[in-house]
Amino acid sequence: MAGRSGGNTPRSGKRPGSVPSASGRQIDWFVVGAIVLVIALIAGLLGYLLPKFLDDREANGLRPQTVTGFVPSAQDPDPSTRIPGVTKIYYRAAQHVRADQRVAYDQSPPFGGPHDEVWATCTGIVYPNPLRSENAVHALEHGAVWITYNPDTISAADRDTLEKKVSGEQFLFVSPYPGLDHPLSLQSWGHQLKLDSADDPRVDQFITALRRNATPGVYRENPSEAAYPETQAACAAIPGAFDPNDPPPADQGAPGPDAVKMDGSGGIPASDENAGAGAPMPAG
Repeated sequence: MAGRSGGNTPRSGKRPGSVPSASGRQIDWFVVGAIVLVIALIAGLLGYLLPKFLDDREANGLRPQTVTGFVPSAQDPDPSTRIPGVTKIYYRAAQHVRADQRVAYDQSPPFGGPHDEVWATCTGIVYPNPLRSENAVHALEHGAVWITYNPDTISAADRDTLEKKVSGEQFLFVSPYPGLDHPLSLQSWGHQLKLDSADDPRVDQFITALRRNATPGVYRENPSEAAYPETQAACAAIPGAFDPNDPPPADQGAPGPDAVKMDGSGGIPASDENAGAGAPMPAG
């Protein structure tokens, strides 16, 4: 009678759930399951992030591009004079008005003159509704470019292009401007360019030439005088003074006889700003 080998079954070395492969190696289904799970997670993550990456890449392609030949310098303080269609006017600065006052602006949209004591936030904000011009003009004095469009005549594609170009960009902001005589218009302090298409290369030329342009002689008739706007000033909101999510609405109707004149009469002198005077002068 054959004896038993101690009554213990020899260990095979297999893990529960593993089976031998054709080569004799053991297939560990726990490892296989973990690999499949990791692959599924990576695929899901790519499915979520890839569309966002493509959207961001598309948006970045619409960001304002620095245009060679339009970067300001001491030798070329105002490259916008070479942009066809730019209107240039020397405006007096340092004149503020109260929140309950209006200004009888000489241009539409305005791009200089008396303005509210509080500036519109210009940190790449896309405003869905028309802005009060007096707040917007103060942002121009800080070196911002204000892009406006006529909501009744601009195409949906052009509006989308402008909003993507502005969104998140410092010292840029965009808002509708009903009644505008062109589909879109760009404003910096003392400069304006009205266009028919957001794809016009002059959009980026204007932004390159004038956003935060602090070179002497750009905003004054006498090049030896210090430059303004206040390009070292902020574009962020003043807490409690201007809410970019609920900004002061655009004024309706004509300014009326009590409006502050463009010569600054009725305004509040701003001692912390540089003052200057001048007359209209066409660009270029």
